[in-house]
Amino acid sequence: MAGYERTSDHVRDFIQCFSLNNCALGSQGYNRVLLQLFGYMGHGKSTLINSCKYVLDDGEYHNYAKASASHQSVTYSRTAYPLTDTITIVDNRGCATFNTYETGEIYAQLGNFIPLNELVEWTNNYEQMIYRLEDSEMDPNFTDFTIPVFVYSIKKGLAEGEKKETKEFIDNCRKMTGVYPIVVLTNKTCGDFKQAEKEFLLMGVEKVIKVENYTMEDHGRTQGRHKEILHLLYSVLEDVNFQMKFKRNPRKERVERKKFLLKFLHEREVKQKLEQMRRQETTIVVIKLEEN
Repeated sequence: MAGYERTSDHVRDFIQCFSLNNCALGSQGYNRVLLQLFGYMGHGKSTLINSCKYVLDDGEYHNYAKASASHQSVTYSRTAYPLTDTITIVDNRGCATFNTYETGEIYAQLGNFIPLNELVEWTNNYEQMIYRLEDSEMDPNFTDFTIPVFVYSIKKGLAEGEKKETKEFIDNCRKMTGVYPIVVLTNKTCGDFKQAEKEFLLMGVEKVIKVENYTMEDHGRTQGRHKEILHLLYSVLEDVNFQMKFKRNPRKERVERKKFLLKFLHEREVKQKLEQMRRQETTIVVIKLEEN
C-alpha cells in the first residue's frame, strides 16, 4: 500500500488531519469515523487502543483502556476513545463466544443502538432488546461512519466451532455496515500468523493486518510496531474514502441497520422457542417410557 510505504511521520500527519469534509462528495451528513473493535474476551482490543493512542500522540505510554495481560475480559462497557478530531475508536464489550445469547448485543453495539460509554449487559430476552431499541430512538445516532474491526489473538487459534460463528459475524458486519471488518491479528510472534491470515481470507474478509501491540511491560518504540499501527489506521481511512465516493444517506442507513437487527432478534426468538419445545417433547417422551 502506498501509504504504508511512506514515512511514518507522513502517514501519521495524514491520519491526524483526515476530515470527512474532504471526501469526494463531502461529509454527506457524517461527522465522525467510528472504529468499532470486536472480538473474543482478552484478545487484545484494549491493548490495541492503547497502542493506537501511543503511536498517534507520540507521547508517554498510558493504559487508557485498562488492558489486561490475561485472556480475561476487563471491558463491560462500550467505551469510546478519541484518536483525532474525526476518528474515535470504540472498545466494545468482548464475548466468550459469538452465540445467540451474546450476538444480539454485539449487533446492537455495531449498529450504534447502544450509547457510547454505557454498560453492556448480555441478554436473550426478546422484549428487553426491543425496548432497548425503542429507547435508542430518543437520541438516534446516525452521524457516525462505522468501520468494524475484528481483533483476534494468534496465541489462541481458531477452533472449528469459532470459525462458523466468526464467518457469520463477518457476513453480518457487511450487511449492517456495507463493509467487511478489517481483521487485526495480535501477538503475531506467538503463532502461525500466515495460517490465521489464510483462514480469515477464506471467510471473505479483504484486509488482514498483523500487529505486535505495545504494552505497559513492553512499550519501547520500534519502527516496525509503529508502522503496523499506522498501516491499520491508514487502511481504515482508505475504506472510508472509497465508500464516501458514492452517495449515502446516514438516516436511511440507520433505518436499514435497525431492520436487520429486528429481523435477527425475531429469528433468534423463534429458534429458541422451537428448541425449548423440542426439549419439552423429549422430556415428556422420556417420562412416559420410564412410566411404562
